[in-house]
Amino acid sequence: MSSLENILYFQAGLGVLANMFLLLFYIFIIIGHRPTPMDPISCQLTVTHIMMILTRGNIWLVDIFELLNIENDIKCKAMFFTNRVIRGLSICITCLLSVFQAITISPSTSLMARFKHKLKRYVINALFYIWVFNLSASSDAILSVGGFTNVSEIKQVKITKTCSLFPMNYIIRGLTFILSSSRDVFFVGVMLNASAYMVIILHRHQRQHRNLHSISHLRASPEKKATQTILLLVVCFVTMYWVDFIISSTSVLLWVYHPVSLTFQKFVTNAYPTITPLVQISSDKRIINVLKNQQSKFHRIF
Repeated sequence: MSSLENILYFQAGLGVLANMFLLLFYIFIIIGHRPTPMDPISCQLTVTHIMMILTRGNIWLVDIFELLNIENDIKCKAMFFTNRVIRGLSICITCLLSVFQAITISPSTSLMARFKHKLKRYVINALFYIWVFNLSASSDAILSVGGFTNVSEIKQVKITKTCSLFPMNYIIRGLTFILSSSRDVFFVGVMLNASAYMVIILHRHQRQHRNLHSISHLRASPEKKATQTILLLVVCFVTMYWVDFIISSTSVLLWVYHPVSLTFQKFVTNAYPTITPLVQISSDKRIINVLKNQQSKFHRIF
């Protein structure tokens, strides 16, 4: 088990460093230059992923609560609520990113083209409503979890060393599961539809440019590169999401949380926020240019 925990710490460290680098870059772009409509969304997604890594695996959050000497019941409710909110934010913001990119590359003859010039105005409003929605939708987590009391009669399900899920009526548990699953399925469905739309647009674009321009010009298209990056992120997200969903739903429905499955679930949930910044850094031409400029300056000095 210690080797698995070491892997989790390495994964978390890599994810935090990559996301912090990406966050600093987006802050630099947003403050000092003209950002694209996608940059505020990507910046918010990066912040969400930093929070997810720090809280989802309970790697550093537990130590912070212990230093503050917070009561165990409040600590468990805060951690569980935070995890639920951040998970929802990751789903919604990734969905928003794919939808806005689909609007960006849509042809002028499509119905979505009329939203292109309003994207900057919609970004801030959309992010605000996403935060409000997830904070309110995750409020039930405060009532369903608490400190582990070590009393067998209560039939608690231990999810960490000090936290457990409280027993609920089967109907209430089923309704809660259906509502949360419906929300996730809706946003994942929108995400997949937007991704399918982008694939169709890219295919048409590539077929048209084969007759008009060279393949090298098509490969150099920044919109195409950005779209391919988002499609890759969506594929990674959907894969990680369904693995996490299967583990979570099985544990809730069977009312059993195995330590090994929980550790594997932490690894899976931290995989997406760790992979995302690495993909964005390697595919964003602006970041590559900045790194090349810094490298050339370094060689000039030495």
